Amino acid sequence: MSASCALTPSVRTELFSSSSKRSIFPAQICRPRNKCEISRRGFAIRGGIVASGVSVMGTSSASQSVQELDDSLGSERLAFKPEGYNFWEWRGHKIHYVVQGEGLPLVLIHGFGASVFHWRYNIPQLAKKYKVYALDLLGFGWSDKALIEYDAMVWTDQVIDFMKEIVKEPAVVVGNSLGGFTALSVAVGLPEQVTGVALLNSAGQFAAESRKGEEADETVITKFIVKPLKEIFQRVVLGFLFWQAKQPSRIESVLKSVYVDSTNVDDYLVESISKPATDPNAGEVYYRLMTRFLTNQSRYTLDSVLSKMTCPLLLLWGDLDPWVGPAKAEKIKAFYSNSSLVHLQAGHCPHDEVPEAVNKALLDWLSINVASKPASPIALET
Repeated sequence: MSASCALTPSVRTELFSSSSKRSIFPAQICRPRNKCEISRRGFAIRGGIVASGVSVMGTSSASQSVQELDDSLGSERLAFKPEGYNFWEWRGHKIHYVVQGEGLPLVLIHGFGASVFHWRYNIPQLAKKYKVYALDLLGFGWSDKALIEYDAMVWTDQVIDFMKEIVKEPAVVVGNSLGGFTALSVAVGLPEQVTGVALLNSAGQFAAESRKGEEADETVITKFIVKPLKEIFQRVVLGFLFWQAKQPSRIESVLKSVYVDSTNVDDYLVESISKPATDPNAGEVYYRLMTRFLTNQSRYTLDSVLSKMTCPLLLLWGDLDPWVGPAKAEKIKAFYSNSSLVHLQAGHCPHDEVPEAVNKALLDWLSINVASKPASPIALET
């Protein structure tokens, strides 16, 4: 994920950082350099895949090859459907979701810039024993690119309402990156319905890290960005970054930077990320996320949610993640006693890079910590 005449590392939020590495979202505000260049990591979203709905429509030949491969794989991989699967209306917006299988519900939440299709190798396998739901967060994937003021709590509210209106029974919530922090917030906001949480290289930071980063960034942002840059210039810069980030070749490059084994970086994955950026509002959503959401997250910390959570927690961690290393997983485990940690030889997206290992670890944990325990009756709001 990449970039350079773009934006300085000071605009990075600490949303996905550990104490040793700061994280960045799809773009960085440009450092003063002798020449303007586009650096490879600026378009990455530490804790997601690529920029919000970032992309261009895949070619018809690419779509055809993806579909042919889906047919050959049968049910072992979620079939790629350019038109999407199911849709649910939430607050006047269309939300895309997939549901497969029967049994205890699992709700899968993707990372920044991704979609339900990022769970392509997990849904079919997990659905053999559980009822699996996966949804696209508002502003991403096949869900509407709503022109709203984005905030972490928007997605928390969305998933809570999804569980109340669509799932309607106790469930385990699983999240990668940004989806991981959302899963934790949902568990706190809907404790009577969330029976467990599994995190895969989750976003979020502890309060001490957040304050330190906020103090460091505040001075730099005020001095080098807020004052000299007006909204019109920000739009020009971010518009250029959006155009760069949605190129299929750039998406592939970004993905390979967070997948240690890039075998699964294929046409299916690239198109699942590129297609949503053809939505008319995708560029504006990107702008809002970059200028508002990404610089306003320090008040949401891991301590604040973990201290209120009561259900079992599983940490499935890709130890080779260049942004969110195993130190964060260890810190979460030390803070939250009712947790289990599984180390994986993978990068930021272990569920897609090493899906067999993730599926097995999740199924083993579910059988011991959640599935064997009787569900408590719940009273859902109507």
